[in-house]
Amino acid sequence: MQLKIMPKKKRLSAGRAPLMLFLCQMISALEVPLDPKLLEDLVQPPTITQQSPKDYIIDPRENIVIQCEAKGKPSPSFSWTRNGTHFDIDKDPLVTMKPGSGTLTINIMSEGKAETYEGVYQCTARNERGAAISNNIVIRPSRSPLWTKEKLEPIILRNGQSLVLPCRPPIGLPPPIIFWMDNSFQRLPQSERVSQGLNGDLYFSNVLPEDTREDYICYARFNHTQTIQQKQPISVKVISVDELNDTIAANLSDTEFYGAKSHRQRPPTFLTPDGNTSRKEELRGNVLSLECIAEGLPTPIIYWIKEDGTLPINRTFYRNFKKTLQIVQVTEADSGNYQCIAKNALGAIHHTISVTVKAAPYWIIAPQNLVLSPEEDGTLICRANGNPKPRISWLSNGVPIEIAPDDPSRKIDGDTIIFSKVQERSSAVYQCNASNEYGYLLANAFVNVLAEPPRILTSANTLYQVIANRPALLDCAFFGSPLPTIEWFKGAKGSALREDIYVLHENGTLEIPVAQKDSTGTYTCVARNKLGMAKNDVHLEIKDPTRIIKQPEYAVVQRGSTVSFECKVKHDHTLIPTVMWLKDHGELPNDGRFTVDKDRLVVADVNDDDGGTYTCVANTTLDNVSASAVLSVVDVPNPPFDLELTDQLDRSVQLSWTPGDDNNSPITKFIIEYEDAMHEPGLWHHQTEVPGTQTTAQLKLSPYVNYSFRVMAENNLGRSLPSEASEQYLTKAAEPDKNPTAVEGLGSEPDNLVITWKPLNGFESNGPGLQYKVSWRQKDGDDEWTSVVVANVSKYIVSGTPTFVPYLIKVQALNDAGFAPEPAAVMGHSGEDLPMVAPGNVRVNVVNSTLAEVHWDPVPLKSIRGHLQGYRIYYWKAQSSLTRNRRHIEKKILTFQGSKTHGMLPGLEPFSHYTLNVRVVNGKGEGPASPDKVFNTPEGVPSAPSSLKIVNPTLDSLTLEWEPPSHPNGILTEYTLKYQPINSTHELGPLVDLKIPANKTRWILKNLNFSTRYKFYFYAQTAAGSGIQITEEAITTVDEAGILPPDVGAGKAVYPGISKLTTAAAETSANISWEYEGPELVNFYVEYGVAGSKEEWRREIVNGSRSFFGLKGLMPGTAYKVRVGAEGDSGFVSSEDVFETGPAMASRQVDIATQGWFIGLMCAVALLILILLIVCFIRRNKGGKYPVKEKEDAHADPEIQPMKEDDGTFGEYRSLESDAEDHKPLKKGSRTPSDRTVKKEDSDDSLVDYGEGVNGQFNEDGSFIGQYSGKKEKEPAEGNESSEAPSPVNAMNSFV
Repeated sequence: MQLKIMPKKKRLSAGRAPLMLFLCQMISALEVPLDPKLLEDLVQPPTITQQSPKDYIIDPRENIVIQCEAKGKPSPSFSWTRNGTHFDIDKDPLVTMKPGSGTLTINIMSEGKAETYEGVYQCTARNERGAAISNNIVIRPSRSPLWTKEKLEPIILRNGQSLVLPCRPPIGLPPPIIFWMDNSFQRLPQSERVSQGLNGDLYFSNVLPEDTREDYICYARFNHTQTIQQKQPISVKVISVDELNDTIAANLSDTEFYGAKSHRQRPPTFLTPDGNTSRKEELRGNVLSLECIAEGLPTPIIYWIKEDGTLPINRTFYRNFKKTLQIVQVTEADSGNYQCIAKNALGAIHHTISVTVKAAPYWIIAPQNLVLSPEEDGTLICRANGNPKPRISWLSNGVPIEIAPDDPSRKIDGDTIIFSKVQERSSAVYQCNASNEYGYLLANAFVNVLAEPPRILTSANTLYQVIANRPALLDCAFFGSPLPTIEWFKGAKGSALREDIYVLHENGTLEIPVAQKDSTGTYTCVARNKLGMAKNDVHLEIKDPTRIIKQPEYAVVQRGSTVSFECKVKHDHTLIPTVMWLKDHGELPNDGRFTVDKDRLVVADVNDDDGGTYTCVANTTLDNVSASAVLSVVDVPNPPFDLELTDQLDRSVQLSWTPGDDNNSPITKFIIEYEDAMHEPGLWHHQTEVPGTQTTAQLKLSPYVNYSFRVMAENNLGRSLPSEASEQYLTKAAEPDKNPTAVEGLGSEPDNLVITWKPLNGFESNGPGLQYKVSWRQKDGDDEWTSVVVANVSKYIVSGTPTFVPYLIKVQALNDAGFAPEPAAVMGHSGEDLPMVAPGNVRVNVVNSTLAEVHWDPVPLKSIRGHLQGYRIYYWKAQSSLTRNRRHIEKKILTFQGSKTHGMLPGLEPFSHYTLNVRVVNGKGEGPASPDKVFNTPEGVPSAPSSLKIVNPTLDSLTLEWEPPSHPNGILTEYTLKYQPINSTHELGPLVDLKIPANKTRWILKNLNFSTRYKFYFYAQTAAGSGIQITEEAITTVDEAGILPPDVGAGKAVYPGISKLTTAAAETSANISWEYEGPELVNFYVEYGVAGSKEEWRREIVNGSRSFFGLKGLMPGTAYKVRVGAEGDSGFVSSEDVFETGPAMASRQVDIATQGWFIGLMCAVALLILILLIVCFIRRNKGGKYPVKEKEDAHADPEIQPMKEDDGTFGEYRSLESDAEDHKPLKKGSRTPSDRTVKKEDSDDSLVDYGEGVNGQFNEDGSFIGQYSGKKEKEPAEGNESSEAPSPVNAMNSFV
C-alpha cells in the first residue's frame, strides 16, 4: 500500500520518548518529493508527462504533430508503433522526432497527404528501470465537404400553416455548427414560433406574412478548417386565401399549396420527434440534450417533466425557448423517462423520451507510483467502473503481464499487484488498461526500488517570522530510503524537544501551536536512517500582532455634510503596514470627495450612494486586521407625490398621497396645508397633521372656498419641500357659521355710541354678499331693538345718545345664503364726559421725614360721568427765596387705581414744606381739584459732608478741611470725627472719637505719630441722628534729622519705596530721576515702552545706586511709559509715569541766534524772568522759608551728588470709592497735597518746557528757574494720575 503524506499529528509529551518522526515500516511505499535537486540525483523509471489526445483530428493543411513527452533518470529513449506494428521513423523522410523527446512531426505541407498518415499511433518511453507507453492516438484529418447541388423550389403557403426548412449539411469531421442567415449575413430572428432544431432544420410553428422572404440560407461552419459552407437560398411566400382573386383560385388547387391544413386555429402537434415515444442514449459526463418542437395556432408552449423523479436543479438548463432540455454532467441516475408537453388554447399533446446513460470506463482508484526500499512490501491497485463493467488487464514495461519476464516478488490478484520483499531488480513500469465498448483507460505506474541516505530538502537557515500567539510551522522536508526518522532540537546545545507544546507532523514539520516571544531562536531538524544522517537549521522570529487601536465608528450624517472615519494601527516596529480602505468590500469610488491620509478617511459632500460599510484593512507581510463601520446617509424626506382627492362632499374630502423617499430617517408625520384660491391666492394655511404611517386624511372643509392642498413629510432631520399642489375643489356656498368677535360699544363723544367688531375673513364668509346686522338698545329701559344692516365693515356709530348710559349690543353676520346663528348680546356704554365733583375731606398724616399718608372721601358715582379710572394726587415742595421767582413749579403726580380713598406719598424731602390736592379720573380725563392741603416733613439725618481734605501734614499733626453736607435735612448739631492708625501690615489700631462743633469747617489734629498712616471717618449730625460718613487716609511726615522720637522703638521697620518719579524728555532722549527711601545698597533698573502698546517692557540697568538715568535712542514725537524698580528680594517698583519726546527737528535750520528779532525777544524774556525772580524771592523771605542759595547748595550737579534719601515722600492721599472699602489701602491717584510737597499746579516746569533741544542736563541756573519761573500748563498723559516736576529741584522743593 502506498503512503501519502497526510496532516496527521503526533503529540509527544515530556514523559514519552524524544520528539521524533517515525514512519511505520509496515507501510511499504515512499513518496518522492518533487524537489528538482533530488530528482536530478535519484534513479527513476520513465513517466509519460504529455501526449496527444486519443481522438486526434488534424488540419490537413498543416504539418502533423504527435506529442509524446516523458521524464526519468536516466533520460528515456522513445519509439513508436503504428496500427500495432513498429513505426520506423528513420525510413520516412517526412517524419522527424524532436531531440530529447518522443514528439513526432510529419511534414505534409511540402509534400504528402494527411490521409496517408491516418492510423493508430502509440509511443513508448524506456530506460534501464522500465518502459512507459502512451494511449492509442487515432489520427484523422478533418473534412469540410461541399453541399450537394440541388434545385430548391419556392415555397408558397397560407397564413398560419406550419413549415420546416431542411438544412441537411454535409457530413464533416468534426460535425459542423449550423446557423441560418440572410444574404446580408444577418442572423434570422428566432422566437417561440420560429426556432432552429438540433439537427439544423428551421421550424415554424405557424407562418405569418412577415415570414415571406427569398433568402432563407443555412450555413455550416467547420471550426477545424475555419471554413463556412452555404446552402442554396430558400424562398418562402406566405399568402392569405382572402387575397387570392377568383382567377387564381380557379387555376390552383389545394394540393398545389405547401400542405393542405387550414389557416384556422388548431391544437398542437409535434414536428419533432415523431410518434408518442422515442429513445435517447448518452454517455456519462456528457451533456444530455432532449428536443421537442411543436406546431399549432396559436403558438404552443413547451413544458418538461421527468417521470418518477425531479429534474436536477443545478444541472438543468432550457434552451431554444424551452424547446430543448439540457442536463450537464449527466450520470447514471439521470436515466429514465422524460416527457415534453406542448400546449395552446385548443389543447395539449405530450411525447415521452426514454433516456439511458451509458459510461465509458472511469477511475475509482488509478494506480500510483511506488518508491520502495529493498525488502519492503507494496501494492498497485487499478480499480475502474463503467457501463458495461470494464475489463482490467495489466502490462509490464508495455508487454502483457502474462508474457512479461517473471518476478518472484510480484503477485497478480485481479485489479491488484502485490509486491513482497522487493529488490532493486524489481523496478519496472506497469500499465493498467480498463476498457469496454465505449472506450478505455490506460495508466502507467512505476515501482522504483531505492536505497538512499537521508536528505533534507528544506533550505538551510530559512527564516520564519510568525505573529505572537499564532501557530508556527517549521518545515523539514526530507527524503531517504529506508524512510528516515526525524528529531528536532532548539539552540546549539539543546536536547531533543520533549514538551507538550510542540506537535510533529509526519512530513517532518514542527508546529508550535501558540508561539510566544520566548519561542524565538534557532531550531535544528535531524533525519536518520541506516544509511546515514542529515540535519538543517532554521530560525524563528516572533513579531507583535498588528492591532487597530482606534476603530472606525458607526456614523449617521446628513446629505451634503462631511464625515470621517478614523483607523489607528499599532504594529511591530520591524514590519511596515499598509492601510487600505474598502467600501462594501470593494475599492473606494474613484471620486475626489474621498480623501485618505495617514489614519483617517474623509468623505466630503456625502450623497446617498456613499452609504454602506467602510472597512479599514491593515496589512503586513505576516498578518492583516480589519475593522468596519456603517455609514448611514440621512436627510429630510423627499416630497410626497401623486396627490388625489376622493369622497368629495360639501364639508369634507379625502386626500391621499404617495410618500417620497424617507432618506434613511423614518417619516414621523405629514403636514397638510391648503390654499384658498378665491379669497387668498398664493397664501398657504395649516390644515392638519397625520402620523408618518398614514397616507390618507379625511379633511374638514368650509363652504365657498376654492381649495388646493399640498403635503409635506417630516422626519427627525426636518421637513421636506412641499408636494405639488392637488387639483382644485370648490365647495358650495352656505350661511355663515359664526358671527363677528370682539364686539364692543364705546362712545367717542358724550352723545354717541361707537359699535366695533372684528369682521369675518373671506374664508369664514361661507358665501358671497357678506354683511352685518347691527342691533342696540338701552340696558335699563324697555325700548325695542334698533337694527341696521351694514356692508362688510367693522364699525357703526349711533348718534344722539345720553351721556354714559349702558347699552346692549349685537352684531350678526349674513350673506346671500342666509343669516349666521343668533349672536349673544354684549354690554357697552355711550360716550363719557369729565367728572363734575372734586374729592372732599382731604387729610394728610405725616408718617416720617420722607413719607406721608393722604386720605379723601370718594365722589358720587353719578358725578363721575364715565368709567372710574382712579384718583390722582398732585403735590409739590414750597420754593425757597432763591427759587421763588421761577415761573414753573415742579409738581409730582401719583395715581391710585380704582376706588381707593387713601394713598402713600414716598420719597419726600425731610424738613420741607409741601402742598397737595386730589382729583378724580375717568376715561375722559380729570375732574376738578380739591382745595390745596399744606403739610411739613420733620428733620432727617444729613447727607455726607460734601468734601474732606487733609492738608499741611507735619511730624505730629494733620489739618482737616471739609464742606458741609449738600442736604443737611435739618439743623446740623455737630460733626463726629473718628480716626485710627494703620500699620505696615494694614492692620488698624485703636479708634479715637472726636466731636466738632457744627459751625467748624477746619480742624487740626495734634500729637500724632510721625510717618504714620491714619484712616479718618467723618459725618454730620442733626436732631434726627447721624448722617452718612466720608472716609479718608493721610500720613504724617518723616523726622528731618533722622532722629526717632522717644516713643518709637529702635527696631521699627522702615519700608522701602520709590517716589517722585520725574522725566525730562528731548527729541530722542529723556532723563529719568526719582527718590528712594529704604535700605542702602539697592540696585535699580528702569523699564520703559511705548504708551498704549502691548509690547513688553524694555529694561535698562542703572549703574550703582544712583537715582537718575538717561534713556537714549527714543523716537521723536512719541509717548512713552516709564517706571523704576529695585532688584533683589525686595522687588518693589514705582508707579508709572508717561512722557512724550519732542517733535523731530528739521535737519537744516536757519541760525536764528543772529536774527535781530530773536535777540530782542530774548532780552524781553530775560527782563521778565528777572522781575519774576525778585517777586518770588521777596515772597519766600516773608514766609520764613529757607534761602534759595541753601537749596542750590543742597542740590548741586545731579551727576555728582544724588538726591537726598531722607526727603519726605508721603504727599499722596487717597480716598475710598465706597464704604465697603473702608479698610482697604488707598487707591493710587487720590493725592492730597500738603505744605511739605510741591503740587503740580505750583511747579510743573523745567528747562525742557521752555528751551529748544534741551537734553535733560541741569545746573544751578536751571534749578533756580525751575523754582521761580512762571508755570506752563501741560496736559497730563493718559493713565498718569499724578506727575511731579520733571527736575531734581523738586527733591529740594518738598522742604520749602
